[in-house]
Amino acid sequence: MTHVTYKIVEHDGGWAYTVNGVFSEPFPNRAAALAAARRVAAEQRVPGRTEVIEYETADGRWHSETAAGNDRPETEVEG
Repeated sequence: MTHVTYKIVEHDGGWAYTVNGVFSEPFPNRAAALAAARRVAAEQRVPGRTEVIEYETADGRWHSETAAGNDRPETEVEG
């Protein structure tokens, strides 16, 4: 199972959360960024529908696969 960690950091004159090197929008204070990260982490654990997805790889090949709606990551927030 995939594990996703949200980290609270100072960013762009305020605070943000980051995951895998990508930053959220800035928040005015650490508490607001922490609350947003907790909300997003909780939402990411919610199961969805099983669907067929299609995507193109860097070499230009198209692939089709079934994405299970209950295959959700474990999440945590480091504040």
